[in-house]
Amino acid sequence: MPDLSQTLFETFNLSLGKISIPVPYWQAAAIVALIFFLILLLAKFREHSIHWSLKGGVFGIFFGFLLALILEGFLLIGGKTVLTEALGWKNPPTPIAHLLDAGRSELINVLGIKTEIPTSYAKENVSVQDAMEVIQSLNPSDITKVKNILCSP
Repeated sequence: MPDLSQTLFETFNLSLGKISIPVPYWQAAAIVALIFFLILLLAKFREHSIHWSLKGGVFGIFFGFLLALILEGFLLIGGKTVLTEALGWKNPPTPIAHLLDAGRSELINVLGIKTEIPTSYAKENVSVQDAMEVIQSLNPSDITKVKNILCSP
């Protein structure tokens, strides 16, 4: 009876049409075993994908949606949106700008905000001349407060 180690390292010729490939028995056995494991893994994956459920996922989806609404609300109040910030739009197309403004005004009405950031301040960089105009438009008591803040050592 031949030795097992000698049998494993012997080769046989695999003929595919006109091509003949010498293949050791151990490689053929490994390929058959790996294909068997592949079929088992695919069957197990199919079973898991069929019985997959969201169990605690609904809770996470709810809070993720709530967090996204809160963040979008803060951006809307500030005169920006996630859409315009992500796409880098300084001047979005007119229909989208109208939708964003309508959503912003509706959110402000729902939240009952009395003091809001003017859209002109949220969209532009303020120059020294603009700052002077804003300071001059304040009432006298506020002007003295600003002078005290700026001029105190």
